[in-house]
Amino acid sequence: MRHRNAGFKLGRNPSHRRAVLRNLVTSIVLMDKVETTQPLVEKMITLGKRGTVHARRQALAYLMTPESVDRLFAVVAPRYADRNGGYTRITRTGARQGDAAEMAYIELLGAEHELDERRQKRDEARAKKREEMAKQLEEQRPGEAPDPNAEP
Repeated sequence: MRHRNAGFKLGRNPSHRRAVLRNLVTSIVLMDKVETTQPLVEKMITLGKRGTVHARRQALAYLMTPESVDRLFAVVAPRYADRNGGYTRITRTGARQGDAAEMAYIELLGAEHELDERRQKRDEARAKKREEMAKQLEEQRPGEAPDPNAEP
C-alpha cells in the first residue's frame, strides 16, 4: 500500500531527482516549452513576480544558470504581472514508446509569439543551409549538364 507516501520518486535517489527537476525548470524558463513527464515551474515565476533580492537569490539557488534567472526576472515574470497563478499549459501527448511513461508538453502561456519567431528563424536557417548544400553539389559535379527544369 502507498498510504502517506507523497510525491513522485522518478526511480532516482533524492539528489539526482532534485537535479533532474532543477534542469527541467531551467529549460522551461529558457525555452518556454519542453516535452517532459513532470510539471514544476509555477513557484519560480511567482518568485520572479516578487522581484526582491531575496527572491532572486532563491531563484539562483534553484535554477541551474544565471542566464535563466535573468530571463525569469526580465522577460517571463513581467508577462504574468496581472495573473494569479496558472502560468503553464500542459498538453498531454500520450505514452512514450520505450517505457510507456505519460508524456506531455509544458509551455508557458503567452509565449506563442516567441515560439513562432523561433520556429520561423529555424525554418529560414534550414532553407538557407539546403540552398548552400545544393550549390556545393552543383560545384562538385562540373562536368554534368545543368538541369533545364531548374530555376536560374
